Amino acid sequence: MHMLEVKDIHKSFGQLEVLKGISFNMDKGKTKVIIGTSGTGKSTLLRCINQLDPPDKGEVFLEGEEISHLSKNINRIRQKIGFVFQDFNLFNHLTAIRNISIGLEKVRGIKKEDAKKRALKELGRVGLVEQANQYPAQLSGGQKQRVGIARALAMDPVIILFDEPTSALDPELIGEVLEVMKGLAGKVSMLVVTHEMGFARNVADEIIFMENGIIVESGPPKQMFRNPKKARTKEFLGKIATLYGEE
Repeated sequence: MHMLEVKDIHKSFGQLEVLKGISFNMDKGKTKVIIGTSGTGKSTLLRCINQLDPPDKGEVFLEGEEISHLSKNINRIRQKIGFVFQDFNLFNHLTAIRNISIGLEKVRGIKKEDAKKRALKELGRVGLVEQANQYPAQLSGGQKQRVGIARALAMDPVIILFDEPTSALDPELIGEVLEVMKGLAGKVSMLVVTHEMGFARNVADEIIFMENGIIVESGPPKQMFRNPKKARTKEFLGKIATLYGEE
C-alpha cells in the first residue's frame, strides 16, 4: 500500500479544464517534486489532494483511506496533511510561537503549556527560537515561511504539501527555506511544487513534469535532467537551465 495514491484526478473551473486525469503514488518518507510552466494545474493538484478544491472526478487515498469524497470528517483528514502556502498564510495578529500553538490547542485539543513546548521545538527545527515572540510583520519573508513549515510540522502530518514555498521570497532569502526543507528530506513525506531546479535535482526522489493538466513524464532526477524520454521535457528543462544558469 502506498502512503498517498492519486487516481485519475480531473478538475475544471467553469469551461476551463485544469486537470485532465492525473495519477501517481507516493511512499512514506519520500520527496516528490512537481515542475512545469505556470498555469498547468500544479497548485490545483495540491488543493485537490487536501480537499481545498475537491476534484470533479477521481480519487485520493491517504494511508489506504479514500479522502476525496468525505463530506464529514474533512478536518480529521486535513490534520494529516500539512500545507505550506506560497504567501505564508500566517495570522498577523499572533506571534510566531502562537501561530504554531493555536492549531495544536484548537484542533488537537492539546493543553496550552504543552502546545507552547511543541511549538518551541518546531521553531528550533527551523532555526527560529529567538524569533518566537515576534509578529509576522517583524519577520523577513524567509522567516515567515519557516514559521509556516514549523506550523505544518507541529501537527505531525502524514505528508506536507508545499505550494511554491519560495516564489514570494527575495532571491537571497530562498536558500534559508530550501535548507530547512532539505533537512526534512527523508524524515517527512513532502510533495513540493517548485521552480527551484537545484532543489528538485538534489533533494527529490522523483520529479513529475506537468503541462496542460497532464503528467508529461516522471522519473528520478538523474533520468529527468540527463536523459528525459520526452522531447517536451527536454525542451522545458533546457529553457529552465538557460534561465537559471543551471549546468
